[in-house]
Amino acid sequence: MQLGNLTFQECLLLQSCRLHSKRLPLSRLPVIYGHRLASTDSGSSGGNAAPNRLNNASAKSLFLCGQEFESDDYTNLTDRIIEQVNCGLHRQRGHPLWLLTNRIVGHFNANYTRSRSRPLFTVVDNLSPIVTPEQNFDSLLIPADHPSRRPSDVYYLNRGRLLRGHTSAHQCDLLRQGLDAFLVVGDVYRRDEIDRSHFPVFHQMEGVRIYSQEQLFAGAKDSADSLRMFDRSRNRTDEQQAGHSVETSKLLEHELKSCLEGLARRLFGSSIAYRWVPAYFPFTHPSWELEVRHSQSDGGEADWMEMLGCGIVEQRLLDGCGLPNRTGWAFGLGLERWAMQLFSVPDIRLFWSKDPAFLAQFAQPCQPGADLWQPVQYKPISVYPPCPMDLSFWLPAADASFHSNDFYDLVRSIAGDLVEQVSLIDEFRHPKDGRMSLCYRIVYRSHERTLTSEEARTVHDQIAKSAVTRLAVQIR
Repeated sequence: MQLGNLTFQECLLLQSCRLHSKRLPLSRLPVIYGHRLASTDSGSSGGNAAPNRLNNASAKSLFLCGQEFESDDYTNLTDRIIEQVNCGLHRQRGHPLWLLTNRIVGHFNANYTRSRSRPLFTVVDNLSPIVTPEQNFDSLLIPADHPSRRPSDVYYLNRGRLLRGHTSAHQCDLLRQGLDAFLVVGDVYRRDEIDRSHFPVFHQMEGVRIYSQEQLFAGAKDSADSLRMFDRSRNRTDEQQAGHSVETSKLLEHELKSCLEGLARRLFGSSIAYRWVPAYFPFTHPSWELEVRHSQSDGGEADWMEMLGCGIVEQRLLDGCGLPNRTGWAFGLGLERWAMQLFSVPDIRLFWSKDPAFLAQFAQPCQPGADLWQPVQYKPISVYPPCPMDLSFWLPAADASFHSNDFYDLVRSIAGDLVEQVSLIDEFRHPKDGRMSLCYRIVYRSHERTLTSEEARTVHDQIAKSAVTRLAVQIR
């Protein structure tokens, strides 16, 4: 592509990449094509990249996304997670996450443009999921003692590298490189509970828009010269940041909510019921969550479901990116959650299914030249019966050494997609010796066939044996 075809912001980005190519890791150097960005990192899907793996022979290193990393006391990746790194479901044409991603991008391209009808938002969809604690936490003003930093909550390669817990990890890098409006799409990783709506690997979309004073007040009825972005006399309140003028706070909130309400109506229909709920995020203030009215699949009373988080970007964050004279907003949404609501998919594990009968239901609108917006509703292929089994064990003497997410990871690493849900159903502390006993109910179910009780029992016994050796528990 010739330089003359690039926008001013893209030229700045390209120049920044060239100037800093000697000091930036390969995983953070994007290549520009059109209004999309793709990482040149060898960890991207496709090509002849070496497979991800743990070097179990020495247990001192792991090979991930084309790079070798030394392990340490923070390393907590399982083979199961390593297999799923950088699968890029959102980039696989025909997949429901690809369909949803392209609908969202299409909506933004149609409604937000620069001169000559060029898309305003640059799409970044192929950055390496391996980031530093500074990218994932520090740059976003996440406190040093925040629970999200703990190895019980995120996947660490070692103390210096982890699998991103959110696509916000790339926000400051892209701002420093000159982008003022972008959508980041990618897989993210969190150690979490096991049920139909949670999976340790899922996909997020991050949206950011930054304004100069002229851009923010361009459409104001009053003279732009009479309006000021900053008012240093203003203190921080629940409704605004310190130093932001009243006009800035109100206009940014209006622009942000109008943008996301328009997206929700475009995807779910103009009659969708929604509401805004105040929220807290370390990197935005004020912050909100958008909830939509959700119809229960069992015919029960409709309930509210949180669909995304958003807010006004903290000025300290922008100052740290070298943008003290800019303000803006950001949002983050989970693609699986939106897809489950939009396409009536009942179980998050289905997005990892390779069953042609599942993927075929989304194939038609994904064809080249087809209408992306033609209605699609998932129809269950068949419903196989669940196989629940209970597992009780005594915790080790030091109760604090046990974390439920460690047990969930162990179950996933052995049972894989055969496990539908794990729930704690009983706790008991022995009155004499003080030992704690936990009982978990593990529900096994396959989306492809009926599991026999013998098959489920074999997996269940393997989980019990592994819990003894890896978690130091005692089976009851």
